[in-house]
Amino acid sequence: MDATTAPHRIPPEMPQYGEANHVFELMQNMLEQLLIQQPKDPITFMIEHLQRDNDYVPKIVILGPPASGKTTIAMWLGKHLNSNLLSVESLIAKEYSSLAASARTHYQKFQTLPNMLLVRLLQERLREEDCVRRGWILDGIPETREQALLIQTLGVSPRHVIVLSAPDTVLIERNLGKRIDPQTGEIYHTTFDWPPESEIQNRLIVPAGISEGETARRLLEYHRNIVRILPSYPKIVKVITADQPCVDVFYQALTYVQTIHRSNAPFTPRVLLCGPVGSGKSRQAALLAQKYGLVNVCCGQLLKEAMADKSKYGEMIQPFFEKETAVPSYVIMKVLKQRLDQQDCVERGWVLHDFPRDRDQACLMDSMGYKPNRVFFLNVPYDSIIERLTLRRTDPVTGERAWALGLSAAPGPS
Repeated sequence: MDATTAPHRIPPEMPQYGEANHVFELMQNMLEQLLIQQPKDPITFMIEHLQRDNDYVPKIVILGPPASGKTTIAMWLGKHLNSNLLSVESLIAKEYSSLAASARTHYQKFQTLPNMLLVRLLQERLREEDCVRRGWILDGIPETREQALLIQTLGVSPRHVIVLSAPDTVLIERNLGKRIDPQTGEIYHTTFDWPPESEIQNRLIVPAGISEGETARRLLEYHRNIVRILPSYPKIVKVITADQPCVDVFYQALTYVQTIHRSNAPFTPRVLLCGPVGSGKSRQAALLAQKYGLVNVCCGQLLKEAMADKSKYGEMIQPFFEKETAVPSYVIMKVLKQRLDQQDCVERGWVLHDFPRDRDQACLMDSMGYKPNRVFFLNVPYDSIIERLTLRRTDPVTGERAWALGLSAAPGPS
C-alpha cells in the first residue's frame, strides 16, 4: 500500500491476524502451484489445494558421497516424520507401472537411468496420494545438475536440503565394511553397526561396488557433480559432518528439517525485552529502535508522560506515584494500549521494555491482543548488575546516564 498518496489507517488486529494465520504464505504457496500446474479450472484447483492442507509436509532432499550414511539417515527421518522415502531403487521397484518396468530393464542392463526417465518416474510417484498427504524424502536424488533442473521444471521444490560430508579416506574405509540386509534393506557395518541378532548376521550380504578403486571412482564423480547441484538450492542447504556417530548426524538432520525458513511475508516487528534492573534493556531498546526504525516504548516513561500531560490516565496514576506504590496492572495496560494503538506503532512496529514484570501482567497483555513476535531475555550475572547500578549516574535534566568511572554519557542499562 502506498501511504504517500493516501494515508491508510490499518487496524492493529489486521497484521496480527495475517501473521498468526500465515495468510501471506498460504496465498504464496497457492499462487505458486497455480502457475506451475496451470489447471483449466483455477477456482476448483485452489479449493482442492486448500482442502488438501499439505503446504507443510516434509519435502526433503538428502545428498552425500558413497558411504556417508545418507540412506540410513533418510530411513530414520522417514520413520520419525512418517514420510515417504524415495530412491532410485524404490522408484524402479514399483509394481503395476509400465514406466517402472521399463526403467528396471534399463537399470539392470546399464546400472543407471537416463535423466528424463528418472524424472518421469519421480513425477509419477509424487502424484500418488501418500506423497501428497505425508510428503517425501529423496535419497541421493538428484545426482546431477541436469536432474536438479529437470525436477525444478516439474514444480518439485524441496524445503530442506541436507548434504553429508566426510573425508574421502574415512568414506573409503567405511565403505569396505558395509553390509546390507536383503530382506529389510537396512544397512549395517562390520565395525560401527553390527547387528546383535545372529539371524540377521547370517543373511547379510556384501553389496556390489564397494572395493577401494570403485569407491574412489564414485567419490570423484560425486565431487564433480555436487558443486554444480548445490547452486540450484540457495538458502536451504545444511551441510552436516558425517564423520561422527550416526545418532548425532540424525538429530542434527532432524533439528534442521523441523525448522521453518524465514518467510518473505511483510513483517511488523513487535519486540519485547525482558531482564532484571541493570541488564541493559533501555540501551538495547534504543539501539534496536535506531537500527530498525521501531518505536521505543518504555512503560515507565509512558506513565510519567501521562502524569505530565494531566490526562485522565495521569489522574489515575498520580495517587500511586505520590504514595510510591505500584500502579495497578490494568491502569498500566490502558496507558500502554493507547500508545501501541497509535499509527506509528502499527506501521513501524515497536520494542517494549519495563512491562510485563510478572506472569499476570504477561497474561493480561496477551489477552488484550498485544502479542510480541520476538522476545529477548537479557541475562546478566548478579555481581555485574550490582556493579553497574552502583556506578551509574543520571543527569536530572537530560535523563542521560553516565558511569562514575568517567565513561562517556550514554543510555545505560536499566
